[in-house]
Amino acid sequence: MRTAVLVGAGTAVPSLPRPRGDLSAATVAALSGAMPWDRVPRVEASSVEDSLLTVWIAHELHHRGFPDLQDAEWTPELIEVRMRIERELEARLRERAEGRLPASADPDVLLDFVREDDGPSLAAYVQRDATADQVRELLWYRSIYHLKEADPTAWTIPRLPGPSRAALAELQYDEYGAGRPERLHAGLFAEGMRACGLDTRENAAIDDVPVEVLEMNVVLTMFGLQRRLRGASVGHLVAFEASSSGPSRRMARGLRRLGFPEQMSAYYDEHVEADAVHEQTAARFIAGALVEAEPELAEDVAFGVFTCLDQETRFAEAMFRRWGVEA
Repeated sequence: MRTAVLVGAGTAVPSLPRPRGDLSAATVAALSGAMPWDRVPRVEASSVEDSLLTVWIAHELHHRGFPDLQDAEWTPELIEVRMRIERELEARLRERAEGRLPASADPDVLLDFVREDDGPSLAAYVQRDATADQVRELLWYRSIYHLKEADPTAWTIPRLPGPSRAALAELQYDEYGAGRPERLHAGLFAEGMRACGLDTRENAAIDDVPVEVLEMNVVLTMFGLQRRLRGASVGHLVAFEASSSGPSRRMARGLRRLGFPEQMSAYYDEHVEADAVHEQTAARFIAGALVEAEPELAEDVAFGVFTCLDQETRFAEAMFRRWGVEA
């Protein structure tokens, strides 16, 4: 399996990803005009991986993926399939979270819950022991998110009450470079990848990523796209920001230990201080204000926090198994 593509290697990102089962194959065929859309909802997914890739394809039509297929974004049959799979996915996520949520959505409780998480740390491994090839593979997989960083959460902004909406817009302003296109966090990650000799095209890694990466990205977009799940989107943001500063410092140290280009370390340096501030903004002024205005969303906020941490743990465990490392 390819783990990275060198810039200028002559390969091209396909218009659509390689299918991973019957349902994603049918979806790709319909989008390509090789199958009538009315047949797609009748196709059963071959696996969870197959269903997740199908939803990822549907989500990418809402992002910047597949520009030649923009008219397909609201295809009724595709929306039907997507919603069915998202309901199944949400049920699995809630089953995982049962009995394991933070005690409340109080900001201090949420932050303590994140800080007390003892899941395996990829960043700590990168700092101490990872090889250069392992780090390149990790960066390659992470690129599915980092090359569109913050975009899924942006959909949540108009769904929040005033104080939370204003605080999230402020946080996103930082993520999008504070008005300077060259400081876009997604752009900084692309600069680092380019310096490492990795392909910087969005979604270039999609045929390589494991199922855990598919789920992480599908869930983040699902939370952002569904107004009903705005609390989960905000909770996910809290956990993401509160668990980023320390790992970013460890990633930067590991990259320098291995002699990676400074542009890649600089991306993580950017997040050490920024995310230390963002965690307080997310917990207190976004989540805290949301729960104050809409207390019925408290459990969903807690659910989003747990889901973010749980998915990171599952991804780390999968990578350690792949590398033969004892977590």
